[in-house]
Amino acid sequence: MEQNAYLQSLLPESSEALKQLEHEARKQGVPIMEPLGIQFLMQLIRLHKPNKLLEIGTAIGYSALRMHEAAPNSSITTIERDGERFEQAVENVCKFQVQDCIEIFHGDALDLKNKVSQSAPFDFIFIDAAKGKYEEFFHLYAPLLSENGMIVTDNVLFKGYVADDRQATKRMAKLAKKIRNFNQWLAAQEQYHTSVVPIGDGVAITVKNHNYTN
Repeated sequence: MEQNAYLQSLLPESSEALKQLEHEARKQGVPIMEPLGIQFLMQLIRLHKPNKLLEIGTAIGYSALRMHEAAPNSSITTIERDGERFEQAVENVCKFQVQDCIEIFHGDALDLKNKVSQSAPFDFIFIDAAKGKYEEFFHLYAPLLSENGMIVTDNVLFKGYVADDRQATKRMAKLAKKIRNFNQWLAAQEQYHTSVVPIGDGVAITVKNHNYTN
């Protein structure tokens, strides 16, 4: 905890507009990436320099806006299932005047592949939606990844419960098990290289294994 507090003390201060968005997310109980996690995601994007990004799980648009901040010349496609959050995301993207760079689709990501694939391939895919469906999302959208693309999956340590769920509620333990199973499945995929970084709520970074032959 002391280490996290120290690392957070080194982070750049958010703009007033972003602070307001972060405040609204906390007030409404909308999950957004933790400060260290979002800064790590942004740094990955700066290093990778993607032209096209796909986000599964827009929520109120916070992470899409931060990704755009890290790659202002890129185009971002993002998907949100919840109607109210979709409307908030559209409003926030317009408020930041980046609607020409961020396209938001309303609907279940499991139903929208055909629509989304019109913008493929993607150089960067960010998965941060229903935790119990991570494997389904990965199966569905990994084929849309460009040859040297990267997939980042958030919350893969899930409050520490993935490693040890003895203090978790029954519901949390059930969800932690699903994420644990996803992590094990992902690590076993020979056509990809995956590393899990214990930052924020746990981030999995996946790239293609170019030496893989089926």
